[in-house]
Amino acid sequence: MNQTLADVLQLVALVGALALVHRPFGDYMAAVYSSGRHLRVERLLYRCIGADPGAQMRWPAYLRSVLAFSVVGVLFLYAMQRFQDKLPLSLGFAPIDPDQAFNTAASFVANTNWQSYAGESAMGHLTQMAGLAVQNFVSAAVGMAVAIALVRGFVRARTGELGNFWADLVRGVVRILLPVAFLSALALVAMGAVQNFSGMHEVHTLSGATQHIPGGPVASQEVIKELGTNGGGFFNANSAHPFENPNGLSNLLEIFLILVIPFSLTRTFGTMVGSVRQGYAILAAMGIIWLGSVLVITASEYAHPGTAAQLAGGAMEGKEQRFGEGSSSLFAASTTMTSTGAVNSFHDSFTAFGGGTTLLGMMLGEIAPGGVGSGLYGMLIMAVVAVFIAGLMVGRTPEYLGKKIGTREIKFAASYILITPALVLGGTALAMALPDGKEAMTNIGAHGFTEVLYAYTSGANNNGSAFAGFGADTPFFNTTIGLCMLLGRFLPMVFVLALAGSLASQTPVPTTAGTLRTEKPLFSGMLVGSVTIITGLTFFPALALGPLAEGLSR
Repeated sequence: MNQTLADVLQLVALVGALALVHRPFGDYMAAVYSSGRHLRVERLLYRCIGADPGAQMRWPAYLRSVLAFSVVGVLFLYAMQRFQDKLPLSLGFAPIDPDQAFNTAASFVANTNWQSYAGESAMGHLTQMAGLAVQNFVSAAVGMAVAIALVRGFVRARTGELGNFWADLVRGVVRILLPVAFLSALALVAMGAVQNFSGMHEVHTLSGATQHIPGGPVASQEVIKELGTNGGGFFNANSAHPFENPNGLSNLLEIFLILVIPFSLTRTFGTMVGSVRQGYAILAAMGIIWLGSVLVITASEYAHPGTAAQLAGGAMEGKEQRFGEGSSSLFAASTTMTSTGAVNSFHDSFTAFGGGTTLLGMMLGEIAPGGVGSGLYGMLIMAVVAVFIAGLMVGRTPEYLGKKIGTREIKFAASYILITPALVLGGTALAMALPDGKEAMTNIGAHGFTEVLYAYTSGANNNGSAFAGFGADTPFFNTTIGLCMLLGRFLPMVFVLALAGSLASQTPVPTTAGTLRTEKPLFSGMLVGSVTIITGLTFFPALALGPLAEGLSR
């Protein structure tokens, strides 16, 4: 079959599968978060943590619960790594160094899963399962809970109550993530992924070399890293490793898992606010940006000049022969347009414009469709900004879903938008000004600068992927990127929940002839334009020094 045709069919199959589950899965999640009934296992968990699931929280209490739970997660995961050698199933691995243990704990609690270590030679099975994989579940559930709290802010009136964080957290894990992850793990094992508790196997290659190949609970961790848009990998090669991603069918399943919750949450949003067309407007904006990224990266990788690339049919350096340019580009766009960070090819080897587009995907705020929960609340923040801009253009007080967008609300939205650029550009400038940054680059010039810029963009946006040539395992980068991951995750949540509380306390305003119709295609276009312009104004100078300079110089 012609490779281009195969790539098109793969994209059509993916979009078709996402469309097929969009309505039932989105409505199911809306029912989960709106239900007044608690399952028996959920009631047991509430008793264990001492939570009252029926108690309503205002935004400060909701925020305190999010932060307290996350702080405990960081401390627990840090301690597990530091005392790994004393735990069962450690495989004889030594404790993780303090700076790397902090970086990893911050990374997995912040839903980033940035890794400055090789998983198969550093982490024991218990640390992988009870530490990293558990955080893959709960960090994703935290993001979903915050998104649902913001949706409730639009729905509720004359009250500052946003629901109960503990109930939202438990339901997200028990009713959504665990069932889908369990079924997907079985499917992945059936496709050839590894799932066992074995240690190292010594094998001899045809050339006489000796290799030590580890086993482990790979499939179960693989599915939740994709489903929860976490990223990371059981193996250093990540989803390019055949034990994690055996073939083209498993590759398509993993891309589907990355996208299914973020895209379906738009239906959840529409159902909860009482207008599914509002959800479709958000979905359209997300879909346009995501599809544009897929097309640009794919075209860049196929059109790469050079004799070797022409003979190979495209830029094959850093890509698995099993997947080729099309599947690699689709995976790369999906993982950087969400906060996943898993990779089935190495972005450092992409063309200048292909790699630059993956970088731009993260700079957009990972809102198309974005991370689990974080993509929805990030896009809703941009919707608030788009409505505000439209109000300025026509001289009318902006409104969104019956709520006025006044000075207080736009300050929260603006603060949310400014946090990540400050972390990315500030971190990159600090690294480039110090010897540590220059020593970590394996390339000089524009590409070397892009490696550093990519690292801080990935950390602050809670993505976790990296340009593979970047040497990040130093105390300086473990510490600074770790701080960027924590601040980039939890500072925006402060303003999201504050905005939700402000909206929930308002009295709804009636719809009039002058009200902007936010369920129309025009608004979706305005939303895409707002996202593109704001990001372009913020990051264009940095992009001009990195991938744009590299691409235009060839």
